Amino acid sequence: MTNEIYVEKNGYIATLVLNRPEKRNSLSRAMFQTILYNLEALRIDSSIKVLIVRGVNEVAFSSGADISEFLDVRYAANHAKAYNDLALKAIDALYKFPHPTIAMIQGLAIGGGLELANACDFRLATPKSKLGITAANIGIIYNLESTKRLMNIVGAAKAKEILYTANIFKAEEGKNIGLITALHEPEDIENATIQFANHLLSKSSVANAGIKKIIQAIVEGENEESEELSQMILDSFSSDDYNEGIQAFLNKRKPIFNK
Repeated sequence: MTNEIYVEKNGYIATLVLNRPEKRNSLSRAMFQTILYNLEALRIDSSIKVLIVRGVNEVAFSSGADISEFLDVRYAANHAKAYNDLALKAIDALYKFPHPTIAMIQGLAIGGGLELANACDFRLATPKSKLGITAANIGIIYNLESTKRLMNIVGAAKAKEILYTANIFKAEEGKNIGLITALHEPEDIENATIQFANHLLSKSSVANAGIKKIIQAIVEGENEESEELSQMILDSFSSDDYNEGIQAFLNKRKPIFNK
């Protein structure tokens, strides 16, 4: 596995780091494979309750897919399908990660980089961060899954503007259209991201994991609870978190949930 992706763990928080600064963290095929591998390992790690995704430094979250590879691994249609299938599988694994996910965006989040960030539940950025999806500049039709995620975040009209124009825009505009959750100064964003992660950790992981599944089901067009979702909701009423939450409410104190 490439060392251009690595994972750090701090208590219940895991951080997936994009570590290719000389290429502004452009994503190679090997990196997508390593992202998928690490997400699978983290998904079954019961000690992890929040995931942060970030670039290794302030230059970039990710400048997108590594275009220098395209003539080798993404030129003909059959090669492009194999590449796209792997990239989408990695991004979908991030989207379906069972616990809250946070993209910490410093510098550039362009193309596949923004696609990766949009698969997270939250996106924190700095005023210096720049965003965009530039597929229209190189004749690529943006895939359905990621277009749908973009539309779910910003709406159809803004998604068309972002994709048709291929413009690069500032994170402040991203905040105004709902793409960015919060803006923090460059010197503050690391601490702010950790504080936000710790705030999520102070809540019930049973509730948050379930809420994530419910929201994704709604986004995917479900109008009624499946048997699986109904059982998940019922099971929450017999969880340790539910007992602690009720006891804390009755005793007028903050709950302390087991992880």
